[in-house]
Amino acid sequence: EVRLVESGGGLVQAGGSLRLSCAASGLSFGDFSIGWFRQVPGKEREGVSCISGSESSTEGSTDFADSVKGRFTMTRDNAKNTAYLQMNALKPEDTAVYYCAAFYYCSNYKKNFHEFEFWGQGTQVTVSS
Repeated sequence: EVRLVESGGGLVQAGGSLRLSCAASGLSFGDFSIGWFRQVPGKEREGVSCISGSESSTEGSTDFADSVKGRFTMTRDNAKNTAYLQMNALKPEDTAVYYCAAFYYCSNYKKNFHEFEFWGQGTQVTVSS
């Protein structure tokens, strides 16, 4: 059984930082690309970032939504089956439930996420002004 577990969310003041973790089990973690998505009530889920896995010709490359470029970074530790989202200079508009997902390719992840099979349960991030 594939399982993804997010952690690291919480309440932080604007300008602060958080690091989210996505711990995976039940899959060959290194093969998969990992994406971070976020959702606020009443809005569609939004792709935030992606890091490619070994199935991709660009293994280890990252991509970010324009709204978080320069503030968020994404890394992975295949030995620990874990991906991380470092979020700096947080803004109130970053408030959302953050989800991680595992899939093969980062290409079009912002549009194709409806097709993704493996998701975590989400972690709440709240940024106060």
